[in-house]
Amino acid sequence: MIEISFLGTGGAVAAKERDNASFIIRQDKILILVDCPGSVIQKIKKLDFDPREIQSIFISHIHPDHVYGLPSFIHSLMLDDCIVDLYGSQESIQFCMELLDLFHLREERIKCRINFVPMEAGKNIKIRPSMQCLPLKVPHHSSSLAFKFYFEDEKKEIVYSGDTPLYSPFFKEIQESDCLIHDCSSPSRFFEKYPVLYSMHTNSMELGQASKDFGIKCLIPCHFFGELDFSLDEIEKELRRSYKGHLIIPKDFSRIIIE
Repeated sequence: MIEISFLGTGGAVAAKERDNASFIIRQDKILILVDCPGSVIQKIKKLDFDPREIQSIFISHIHPDHVYGLPSFIHSLMLDDCIVDLYGSQESIQFCMELLDLFHLREERIKCRINFVPMEAGKNIKIRPSMQCLPLKVPHHSSSLAFKFYFEDEKKEIVYSGDTPLYSPFFKEIQESDCLIHDCSSPSRFFEKYPVLYSMHTNSMELGQASKDFGIKCLIPCHFFGELDFSLDEIEKELRRSYKGHLIIPKDFSRIIIE
């Protein structure tokens, strides 16, 4: 069984009911944290997970709302003798090293150690005996990678875009995926009002059409802007104008079983 548990579903500006996007993938005893914003230890505990059992962290890119909780995570586990694998682009890895060094969190006295694993777009990596990850380039930031996780036992594929504008080469790589967690920052009317958003993020109208065109089986939109006034009903309505597959609009702390 594969379970996705959301620590947050919002964008860079948190809303009252939504914090920065991050989630845990659980397969049996394997726990993987994807992106690492603030209050991460408390959120992991609210989901009834033990932070000491997180084996891997994936960083999609180095914007603050995706990485600023990493020092807190390591500091909270500084007395626990554990090793956590941290994956990301070479730029993300270098940034994370420097970020931890600012707080002296790679010194000998810190028992929780990070094993840094740089990834190159298009080169598959085996994460666990029954799990692989293919990093894919997306054009949000120079450090950005999307992640295509493949679980051999369940024969399931889960893809996370991170922040990204709509990017056809990415969708060609993931067509007919079992589950896509994708940037869906706002309804299309805000992109029409602020055209610069087209170069950084994806709106619900675009995402619905692309998910239909590329045969995505289950779509989970996330990274909803907290600074703009819209309802999730508007997001769902735009997605449904094109996409007729399995649609899940998550809340913070919601759990989703991938079947």
